Amino acid sequence: MDVTELLQSASLLVPEEAATENDITVRDVWDHLAHDEWQIALSLLEELGDGSPLPLTFWEQLAEAAEELRLERSAAWCHWRCSEIRNGMVRADLTLRPASEARRRTPIAGHGVLRPMWDIGNLSPTGGAAVSIAGLWVEDMPFLEPGGRATVRLVPLTPSHWKHVGTGRRISMHENRTVAGTAVVLEIQLPATAVPTR
Repeated sequence: MDVTELLQSASLLVPEEAATENDITVRDVWDHLAHDEWQIALSLLEELGDGSPLPLTFWEQLAEAAEELRLERSAAWCHWRCSEIRNGMVRADLTLRPASEARRRTPIAGHGVLRPMWDIGNLSPTGGAAVSIAGLWVEDMPFLEPGGRATVRLVPLTPSHWKHVGTGRRISMHENRTVAGTAVVLEIQLPATAVPTR
C-alpha cells in the first residue's frame, strides 16, 4: 500500500464519533488526505489514536506510513503503541536520581530507546529481589535529565511479571545494582488477549 492507502485504511478504523480535545475528527483527516497533506493527516490520526483504544492494525498502518514519509519520531511512536497493545503498558510518574547520587550522568532519550530494569516486588528463587525489564518512553519530552521528573510509559518485556503491579505502587528503576530512579504507577493497560493481525 502507498501512504495515502495506509492513512485511508487506518482512518476507517477510527469511530466516526471519536474526537480529540480540540474537536478534531476523522472527517478532518479525510479533508487533509484529499489535499495530499499526508503528514498532517498522520499527526491527526496519532492524536485520535491517543484518545480511544484502537486495534493493532491501526498503529501498524500508521507506522508504515510514517516510515514511508521518513518521519522517524512518528514511526517510533507508532511502533511503540503496537508494543503497548501486545505487551501492555504501565504509565508512571518517574523521578531520576541526581547525577551526583547515581551512575547516570547523561539524559535519557525519551523515545523508547532505554530498556532499564525495574524492581516491582518480585523475588528470585533464593529470596532476593528480582528485576524485570521494561522499555521506557518519556511523555511530552525529548529526553529526561538526571534529577528530572516526568510521566513515562513502560512496556514490559515479560508482561506476566507485572500482573501484580497496581496503581499507586512505588517501583524502582535500575541501570545497575543501584537505584537510578523511583516511580509511582499511575495507570495500567493490560496486553490485548487476542491480537489481530493484518
